[in-house]
Amino acid sequence: MIVRDLTDEARRLTLLRFGRTIQLYAPLYLSNECIDICKYCGFSLENKITRKTLSVEEVLSEANYLTSQGFKHLLLVSGEHPRLVSPGYLKEIATKLKPRLASLSIEVAPFREEEYRELISAGVDGVVIYQETYNQKRYEEVHLAGPKKNYSRRLEAPEAAARAGMRRIGMGILVGLSEWKDDLEALIQHVRCMKKKFWQTEFTVSLPRLRPCAGNYEISSPVSDEQFLKMICALRIALPDVGILLSTRESPQLRDRLIGVGVTQMSAGSRTEPGGYLKPEESEGQFEIEDMRTPAEVAAAIMAHGYEPVWKDWENIL
Repeated sequence: MIVRDLTDEARRLTLLRFGRTIQLYAPLYLSNECIDICKYCGFSLENKITRKTLSVEEVLSEANYLTSQGFKHLLLVSGEHPRLVSPGYLKEIATKLKPRLASLSIEVAPFREEEYRELISAGVDGVVIYQETYNQKRYEEVHLAGPKKNYSRRLEAPEAAARAGMRRIGMGILVGLSEWKDDLEALIQHVRCMKKKFWQTEFTVSLPRLRPCAGNYEISSPVSDEQFLKMICALRIALPDVGILLSTRESPQLRDRLIGVGVTQMSAGSRTEPGGYLKPEESEGQFEIEDMRTPAEVAAAIMAHGYEPVWKDWENIL
């Protein structure tokens, strides 16, 4: 199938399953402290960056800023530091934040099944766990130390969250670590297996691309914009019912081009420093951001393409 046919089919399926809507969400970085050594990540323990973990009060201030911008779906993000970003810390934040939000997800270190149950009871309804690469040899080459070095533990983590009853689970690969076709095929098979086993769980996928960061990691398998477009189309055709997220790692031109092709959710106005929305000078981010537009500007771009920006699409009323 040529690229034009791929794009047309992906657009048709996206319109059929999701309509002319793009949900907006924002990441809220809690901490850049991490006990892992990963070659590609700005938060890697070896990198000499200014580190910070937000207090609960600082998290609430950041959240107040984001909700004032219109966001009702937040994603709490941190490096892997189980002592500083513990289930107890997240439960306290979730308990205070959830009444003001439609959805609260986490992208932190994997937890045990019983810990996910506690987080669900506090108001967390989504978890994001990227495998980074399904090529085990490559995985071990870039994850040098820390709990994330355990390939199998990482691979099995989404199941622990699903067994606990998490409403939505995000999965994905870090594009640029390995040959993209192999990783994409493995991701599709993994999501299909999860959907078959946990049919009541909502799954989303994301394809974050490697970006410049502290440590100056050289991208081993770079992916062009045209190849990235093919990946999005292939995902939509292989997984027609699965939401596809697109981050501000990508350029405004590419993000606008992908509206309607397969993407169903986009972040906007993102900062990757803990406290970065209000006090960006106090810490350093995970990677460089390409789309620096404000949330209002991103929403306007979505409308200009004939789509509706959705700030809230779900609420737990039970």
